[in-house]
Amino acid sequence: MKTDRIYFIDAVRAFAILMMLQGHFIDTLLNPIYRDETNMVYQIWSYFRGITAPTFFTISGLVFLYLLLRAKAKGSDRPRIKKGLYRGLLLLGIGYSLRIDFFGWFRGEFSSYIFAVDVLQCIGLSLIILIGCYVLFKHYIRLLSLFLLILGCLSFLTEPLYRALELENVPLFFANYMTTTNGSVFTILPWFGYTAFGGYLATVFFSHVHRNKFRMFTVISFVVIGLLLINFSSLALMKIYLWTDIELFKSCAFYNYLFTRFGNVLVLFGIFYAAEPFLKGSLIGKIGQKTLSIYVIHFIIIFGSYTGLGLKQFYYKSLEPTEAILGAIIFMIVVCIISFHYVKTNHFIYQGVRGLIQKLKK
Repeated sequence: MKTDRIYFIDAVRAFAILMMLQGHFIDTLLNPIYRDETNMVYQIWSYFRGITAPTFFTISGLVFLYLLLRAKAKGSDRPRIKKGLYRGLLLLGIGYSLRIDFFGWFRGEFSSYIFAVDVLQCIGLSLIILIGCYVLFKHYIRLLSLFLLILGCLSFLTEPLYRALELENVPLFFANYMTTTNGSVFTILPWFGYTAFGGYLATVFFSHVHRNKFRMFTVISFVVIGLLLINFSSLALMKIYLWTDIELFKSCAFYNYLFTRFGNVLVLFGIFYAAEPFLKGSLIGKIGQKTLSIYVIHFIIIFGSYTGLGLKQFYYKSLEPTEAILGAIIFMIVVCIISFHYVKTNHFIYQGVRGLIQKLKK
């Protein structure tokens, strides 16, 4: 089967990583007295900050499973599965390592903060789960597609059941993947739902991307379905509740951030996919190929990974709006420059770590 490279993926990843850079900078350093929910500028900033993580999870599922399906079409999916497992474990390891404060350890200060789960751990575990789904249904792509769509919906619909989960009697390392009470920023549920939806989109792209007018149809579908989710998913959930009298749908409708944010992601995908002919070989596409290194660099600079010395320790919630905006722009430029000139691509990093592991085995 003929399959084409999807260039808009790198552009979406670049947009998401840049939004994350400015989002973390401003959220960490802006003085709380300027967080005015009625201010239009703050509302726009908050909106884009809210869709950054859903975009990352969705695009991760899309690109990973798409490449896996492409490898299967060539009869070489086993190396890709092995590579994916390495990648998932690597993301888990890097995620935990960024919580390390060596200077604090030297002073005898040890904290359970190192076990807190953030975006890298959740994406890493999500990719491993996605591999499991693929292995189960690799010979039935349509069934795999339906299974991932159902998984995504169930992850979102059951969110009220584990929203306030505490798991006091479960070991902290495992509990942090299901509860935020111990400092975790993300949990595997409901966030795996976005990865599952991304995997579903991957099956659609793999099966139909070679067809005529696929781009036009897909762009329209992304935008229309996205807008429907944003504007009518809460209403639809309430309708289902009234028909079935199942309280779960009512709880989802009253706190419906998951489906609405997925709608935002789809609209974003539609915009970038429509602009794909102009994105090939562009700077934004190159930024999208270095998201891992950019994430690590920005985390070290802001939060002081490994040393305990970062911008947070010196300017935490102290900047005025003008300082925060200018600082965020400079911060994004500096991090990208460091990444481009001193750090290789994501692929190079993954390959290097795999090589190191092989040497350790020998």
